[in-house]
Amino acid sequence: MEKMSRVTTALGSSSITGRTMFCHLDAPANAISVCRDAAQVVVAGRNIFKIYALEEEQFVEKLNLRVGRKPSLNFSCADVMWHQMEENLLATAATNGAVVTWNLGKPSRNKQDQLFTEHKRTVNKVCFHPTEAYMLLSGSQDGFMKCFDLRKKESVSTFSGQSESVRDVQFSMKDYFTFAASFENGNVQLWDIRRPDRYERMFTAHTGPVFCCDWHPDDRGWLATGGRDKMVKVWDMTTNRAKEIYCVQTIASVARVKWRPEKKFHLATCSMMVDHNIYVWDIRRPFIPFATFEEHKDVTTGIVWRHQHDPHYLLSGSKDSTLYQHMFKDATRPVDKANPEGLCFGLMGDLAFAVNESLVSSDAGRKPYPGGDRRYPFFSFKKPNPTEQFAHVSSALSVFETDLDSSRMDWFVKTAQLYLLSGKPFTELCDHNATVAQELKRPQVRRVRTKIIIRITGTANLNVSAFSFSMKEMGPESRLERCKGESRPDNVHLEPGNSHISNNNEDNEETEGSDGPTEYMFGDAELDDDDLYPMEHDNQTVPEEPVYTLPPEAFQLRHEIIDNPSAPEHLQQDKADSPHVSGNEAEVACLTPIESFSLISISQPLYSPHLHASFFCPIVREMLSHYAERGDVQMAVSVLIVLGERIRKEIDDLTQEHWYMSYIDLLQRFELWNVSNEVIKLSTCSAITCLNQTSTTLHINCSNCKRPMSNKGWICDRCRQCASACAVCHHVVKGLFVWCQGCSHGGHLEHIMNWLKNNSHCPAGCGHLCEYT
Repeated sequence: MEKMSRVTTALGSSSITGRTMFCHLDAPANAISVCRDAAQVVVAGRNIFKIYALEEEQFVEKLNLRVGRKPSLNFSCADVMWHQMEENLLATAATNGAVVTWNLGKPSRNKQDQLFTEHKRTVNKVCFHPTEAYMLLSGSQDGFMKCFDLRKKESVSTFSGQSESVRDVQFSMKDYFTFAASFENGNVQLWDIRRPDRYERMFTAHTGPVFCCDWHPDDRGWLATGGRDKMVKVWDMTTNRAKEIYCVQTIASVARVKWRPEKKFHLATCSMMVDHNIYVWDIRRPFIPFATFEEHKDVTTGIVWRHQHDPHYLLSGSKDSTLYQHMFKDATRPVDKANPEGLCFGLMGDLAFAVNESLVSSDAGRKPYPGGDRRYPFFSFKKPNPTEQFAHVSSALSVFETDLDSSRMDWFVKTAQLYLLSGKPFTELCDHNATVAQELKRPQVRRVRTKIIIRITGTANLNVSAFSFSMKEMGPESRLERCKGESRPDNVHLEPGNSHISNNNEDNEETEGSDGPTEYMFGDAELDDDDLYPMEHDNQTVPEEPVYTLPPEAFQLRHEIIDNPSAPEHLQQDKADSPHVSGNEAEVACLTPIESFSLISISQPLYSPHLHASFFCPIVREMLSHYAERGDVQMAVSVLIVLGERIRKEIDDLTQEHWYMSYIDLLQRFELWNVSNEVIKLSTCSAITCLNQTSTTLHINCSNCKRPMSNKGWICDRCRQCASACAVCHHVVKGLFVWCQGCSHGGHLEHIMNWLKNNSHCPAGCGHLCEYT
């Protein structure tokens, strides 16, 4: 565990030496902070508050600040800060809402100096001014920030962020009067300590709570933020609007972010849950960490660089009750184990693939990408920069182009918009959705839905249109092309007494015993035997024959032969060639050929009454799994919703959840929000139905007095003004209301949209630059 390499860093007249080392703590740590000379570190938590000396070989406990037989909640710390100007001054944020300062120069055992109890909820963060000795800033769960002058017994300024909670506050390193605050609603605000009534700037930094922020020690305008959306973003605050200049995607929620001293583009992060490692990122190459520290066995709760001018030592505390000093040379370098390859899809389905140049020569014999052209690889060389500590690799970039028409997803969007999933009887839903599939030129989906109606409901008398297909759909290979110069009926009706059916297969196109080819045809794969008869029909005996008799044919007939079966007379060649074709011409109804014809009309039950609908559930389940594995989760989910309890028990909950999540993700990618919400509401999976029930609580403030609304009406109880008046038409908004998160003014959606098309300032006249996104 302890690595023996050492580093000595010169810092003016002093030097820092040491190695990677750790010590066990009495309890989990919530936060750590180092003193100005980097010789001591303070560790704070719910049940620990100690100071350790950083010696060359080990940590040495110097002082335990939790004194007394029954320590109060003032010792239960959520955050701790060591003043960088006064070496004996500490500040802690208590879980009971107190802000406490500690004077290590006191001769008594109890080092508590001042106690501020103005916050009503847990204090999440405390921060000393970098150059002002007596200025302390705090941020609390109650949504307020307070500035304390340690020479006074109460706060001198209170800042209201108009949000539920403040997660972090940080004074600017270069601007004396400016501090940044991050909030649980995803916003970041910049304040001037001289103006506590209103923030200077606010912008939405993350989708979800912003847990941490940190000003760059050298660049005045750079602010790094981290949030629950697993993102670390770097913002340029020198422009009129906050501009995102770098973004790093991590694998878990970001709890802490700290810039690395003397390294402009390096910062360290740790996670709030799941991931126990500490990562150092080069923000110019955000796809893989520059270095990783993997020593902790539980979530890392606090990180700090040992000295503000030393980039080689990092201190960390964790819930595993350990305190570590990490030496940068001992860090793991993930780039050394990574393959220098890259893969990216373009908007239209093009595929770009970058690979090490050395692998291209052995790849010359590979076949081109199916469905597209493979361009000749071209090489990209970047001019080496000695300041970057990265391995330089010569890459060959190959681009594979796909056919634009083959990758279009218009059918998916139209299908999602036109499908009906509820509100009508089962058969009507299936008929409607089958028609939609047919109109979008997806005949296979339509046939599947038609078969589902037959198999699940056991419908006896179906509409003729259920089996009606156009000539264009069937294709030339399945049309009736054998008859030359003869008039044929395009509809063949089976009467109750008719028992003869001839199937047309690709391998056998002639009827047994006939000199000519048969003229009874079903479309290719349109109707199978299983669609017309029950599964065990072949093994059933004829009820009229209780005693087994030798069948007259080599293959037993499916139906009893009737003396005078109905058959079209024109199908008989010379009226005597085929022994199976005979009948009464009066029983045949011949129709003139038309473009769309019906293959068969059924007037008998398709299945025996004893077959329950659940008999076909395994078949439907396999069919849905087949479509889902092919990537058509739209088909699987829509059928799953329409069938409801008929099929839901046949499919395990984990599989259903996977299908639902995949379909909802696709719908949201295409911005089909209403369809996505409908799918969520119709789902019976608990993990899916809760998706539209999370993060739906709205904390509404009055746009006039900025106070929380206590009732559900339109009138504020405090200022007696209408809180939901449109800033454009000045009428009460009783429906959809849209507002600016910067100035809180808003109104009717259509009015605000039309206003912002031609104006950039708020229609209420407050001067705020509103933006509709």
